[in-house]
Amino acid sequence: MMPGPLEGIRVLDLTTMVSGPVATMMLGDQGADVIKIEPPAGELMRNVGIDNRGMTSSFLCCNRSKRSLCVDLKTPEGLEAVRKLVATADVLVQNFRPGAIDRMGLGEGTVRAIKPDIIYVSISGFGETGPYADQRVYDPVIQALCGLADIQADRDTGRPRMVRTIVPDKTTSVTAAQAITAALFARERTGQAQHIRLAMLDTMVAYLWPEASSALSFVEREADPARGQMGLDLVYETKDRYITAGAVTDREWQGMCRALNREDLLEDERFKTASARFQHVAERREITSAEILKWPADDLLKRLKAEDVPCAPILGRRELLDDEQVRMNEIIEVHDDPTLGPVRQPRPAARFDATPAEVRSMAPFLGADNADLMAELGYTEDEIAGLTDRGVLHRRPPA
Repeated sequence: MMPGPLEGIRVLDLTTMVSGPVATMMLGDQGADVIKIEPPAGELMRNVGIDNRGMTSSFLCCNRSKRSLCVDLKTPEGLEAVRKLVATADVLVQNFRPGAIDRMGLGEGTVRAIKPDIIYVSISGFGETGPYADQRVYDPVIQALCGLADIQADRDTGRPRMVRTIVPDKTTSVTAAQAITAALFARERTGQAQHIRLAMLDTMVAYLWPEASSALSFVEREADPARGQMGLDLVYETKDRYITAGAVTDREWQGMCRALNREDLLEDERFKTASARFQHVAERREITSAEILKWPADDLLKRLKAEDVPCAPILGRRELLDDEQVRMNEIIEVHDDPTLGPVRQPRPAARFDATPAEVRSMAPFLGADNADLMAELGYTEDEIAGLTDRGVLHRRPPA
């Protein structure tokens, strides 16, 4: 296996659920030595999803390319072991509620006293102060607060709706991974370490702003953000399946009209310009929906593509496994794991031509790397066995 771009970087991962674990998983795919530190019960995601020999699908997909240390931080010996790990680390990432990590004995001051140049990362739902700071958070709460549920509101009733996937969690993951690599780069240049604080709410407000809230940019000259919202041409029904097609520019609109054999619409004053089409979006949607319903999907998609109109079939999640573009991009890989058997995973999206990112291992079973990691810290076999017997270390073997 070739070295990745983060080869030689060690990350201590004290995060749970999705936002933190997916961020550190990305770093692991890129070659960092990511050590996931869990309590004896393991983290919640080990109990969520389809179970295969004691490994759940949800945990697997958030924690590959890591090693596992299962240690009881409530014991002096367990805390001492993790503090020894801190001395070897470049990055520590935690996503507990504000104040919790300090009570655990691994707050920034304590950690930086051990390793002054460590990158210390705190991921939270709302930040460290404010009316929501101490509140528990899940993805829908952030969707509600950041405007995403409002963006998804039903056009007819105005009822807000949630996106049925955890966009804030995973957007925070990507933002965290980018911030960590930026901090490592800055440290390389300046020698200065820093504390990265990242809130899911902050992430999503910034993420949504360019197309969803840009109408609020000019102070005292604001407009209704919903009026300029993208995504008007979303889902269309054909004779045999659903598709998507978008006509934003004049050229795309003209191509759609030709593909639908409705060249008469080209002279319709309601649709001649982008501004006019925006003003008459409801009529345009009604007409195009009725016309698209007359066509089989494959026939219409060929015609739309010939006219350079952005379009695609709406794929089911099983269908995408056989989609020709997905196959050509080699997005989905199958890995043979000695315990789990064949495991399907998406490869890391970014392709490095010199230092490749790749799935380096499946997610570890709880405490699978206890012995190796403790030995690296200088503990003897007898000491490791004693810590295990006393419940300081815990290992859950495959079922």
